[in-house]
Amino acid sequence: GFVKKISDYITKKVADKLSGMCKTDKEEYEKYWDDISPFIKFGCLKDTKFCEKMSDYVLFKNLDDKYLTFKECLEENKDKHENTIFYTNDPVQQSQYVNMFKAEGIDAVVLKDAIDQPFISQLEQKNENVKFVRIDADLNDSFTEEISEDELKDATEKLTETFKKALNRDKLDVKVQKIKDEKVSSMITVSEESRRMQDMMKMYGMGGMDPNMFGGQETLVLNANHPLVKYLAENKDSDKAPVICEQLYDLAMLSHKQLSPDEMTKFVQRSNDVLMMLTK
Repeated sequence: GFVKKISDYITKKVADKLSGMCKTDKEEYEKYWDDISPFIKFGCLKDTKFCEKMSDYVLFKNLDDKYLTFKECLEENKDKHENTIFYTNDPVQQSQYVNMFKAEGIDAVVLKDAIDQPFISQLEQKNENVKFVRIDADLNDSFTEEISEDELKDATEKLTETFKKALNRDKLDVKVQKIKDEKVSSMITVSEESRRMQDMMKMYGMGGMDPNMFGGQETLVLNANHPLVKYLAENKDSDKAPVICEQLYDLAMLSHKQLSPDEMTKFVQRSNDVLMMLTK
């Protein structure tokens, strides 16, 4: 009991010191934040009283390296996406998605630490209407243009068949959208729920299980505005179609996660073959 009292006292003093620093000298507080962030978040997960004292003083760094509180994060996206906080766990790997967000003026925060996933889950539990969504989870209306149902159906059927055949993947999930950025040919998306399920499986040593049994399949999103995608839709039986499909798929994966050594070797070899085709 005596040790518990000492623990509670130290916890209170730490919380008071940190909150006081944030109130009186936020600039100095921000300098320490990146180093102390994992420990504060762990403390919030383990100690209810500490969490209550620190709830307004937990900071999130956005894409412009600006530090925001939880309430300020919600305010940033309030006009376009109320009660949603977008995040990236790797701004370099996910740079294609980051650039799209910046182009549309939508903010996101950087969550790199392992403790961040359980921490944001706790925040969602305490704030029922709030959701954290990774920037590559899905493409909402802010990034796409309208497409007619007939055009969408026709393009989806043709491109799905073409890509499944070229990649030899019968279960490949293909989605066709008109992405505003015409330079983007293809992307990979995974729903936030599926990704968290995959992370949980890895955490509990279930990484070897098939993620698709829990709906964890990645979706290949093809931009109907891109010339290569248009070419495939109109020339699905072309001799060039298989190599274009493989290249577009790997390019999408590169913006999503690291390729395996074998996949990277094939991608480099194929890239050389494509360049050789230009010399003929």
